[in-house]
Order: sequence, then C-alpha cells, then structure tokens
Amino acid sequence: MKNIDKSIQISCDGGAATGKSTGAKMISKKYKLKFLSSGLLYRYSSFLILKHRPKNNVSLIKKKFRRLDLLKLKKINLHSPKISEHSAFIAKDKKIRNILKKFQIDFSKKNRNCCIEGRDISTKILPKSDIKFFFICNLKTAALRRFKELKKNNPSLKLKDVQKALRIRNLLDTNRKHSPLLKHRNSIEIDTGKLSKQAMLAKMSKYVEKLLKKKYGK
Repeated sequence: MKNIDKSIQISCDGGAATGKSTGAKMISKKYKLKFLSSGLLYRYSSFLILKHRPKNNVSLIKKKFRRLDLLKLKKINLHSPKISEHSAFIAKDKKIRNILKKFQIDFSKKNRNCCIEGRDISTKILPKSDIKFFFICNLKTAALRRFKELKKNNPSLKLKDVQKALRIRNLLDTNRKHSPLLKHRNSIEIDTGKLSKQAMLAKMSKYVEKLLKKKYGK
C-alpha cells in the first residue's frame, strides 16, 4: 500500500487446508498488511499443553500469551497430525478462546493495516473488517494439499490419515458451541480447488482495489 494513511483490514475464514493461509499471506504481502494466523495461535497453545502437561491449561496459556513473540511460532513445527487433532479440541474451550480472542483483537487495534485468518475472524474477531473472504475446497484436494506439506517431515504419513484428520477437524469446528466456523453473510467466497495461486491472488486483489477506490478514490 503506497500511502501510510490508508488503512484496510481483511478477514479470511475457512476450513482446514482450504488455502486461506496461503491466500491471506499473499494478499498481506502485496498490500503490506500485518499478517496473523489464528490457527497458529491455537496450534501453539496445543504445543504448549502437550509439552508441559499443566494442571491448569488456562493458566499456562494466559501466562505464555502475555509476552508472545509471533516470530517464535515460525521456528516451531506446529503442523503435526497430533497437534492438529488436539487444537480442534482445545478450540472448544471458551476460556482458552477468550485469551486468544483478546490477543487477536489487540493485534487488530495495534495494526490498522492487517489481515487475520482463521475460522471465526469475520464473525467474532473482525466483524467490521473491510473485506471478508471465505475459503472453500473439496476434502480430497484439501487432504492432498496438507499431505504434501506434512510428508516432508513425516515420510510414513498416509493420505487417508490426513483426510480423516481434516474431516474430524472440520466437523468439530463447524459444530462446536463457542465461535463455530460460519460463513459471514457479507463474505466473498474463494474456491481454491478451482484456482491457481496466481488466480486466487488476482481475484482477491480485485476486491481490495475496488474497496480502496471506494474509500480513498483514485
């Protein structure tokens, strides 16, 4: 984004391995937006719980998120099937959700130009975001995509296990009581199963350019 006084906030939601992280990162890079993945926050929470086995999960997460360095998350492998499955269960914990929700909202307040991706960003975290994208992808394509990512660090991994894990994760996310995965009524649907990365970025950019023109003119 050329002018620093221009602000734009984008929310990206969708199920597991639908391409929302890729889309959110690309649009953030193009328009110089601060990027945050809520999924990584939940995965990191699971990582901490599985590692420390605390008596009180909430106390541990609250303590760790007071001084969380987002750069630190990039250096940790948080995409194992075990963490994926566990993070879906802790995502149902309202107290943990509230800690992570506060972190995300604080992030959006500190960064006028930002893009946050997850499962409840448009509905709970950034309901007033300028643009809301909702990513979809058929399960087989999503599973193959995730399988290729994980296979590098886990040669014995089987595609059917990844597909099963994704199916379970999406069911849990859609049916959980607190902040379930929902499509906001104003969301723009992005079907990543039918688009290349370049086409996906082009489609998203079209809406961003339209918004910028509407808000700030030429």
